[in-house]
Amino acid sequence: MDRADLDRALLKAHEDKDSVALVRLYTLAGDRAEEAGNIDAACFYLTHAFVFALEGGLPEAKELNRRLAERGRAHPLEP
Repeated sequence: MDRADLDRALLKAHEDKDSVALVRLYTLAGDRAEEAGNIDAACFYLTHAFVFALEGGLPEAKELNRRLAERGRAHPLEP
């Protein structure tokens, strides 16, 4: 999925209020930004993924919180 496809998919997931897709797509965007060395952008996307995971009660929230906490962008929810 190229960047334009990812952006379209994110817009569609927002339109559909699809929390599962939003978590998956924002995580993908965060992973790509991290691979490119853009940690600020990665954390921006991962924060969005984390919020949607929390709102949806999704298990991905734990791993997203861990990743953000490692970067100093969140407090760990669990010790």
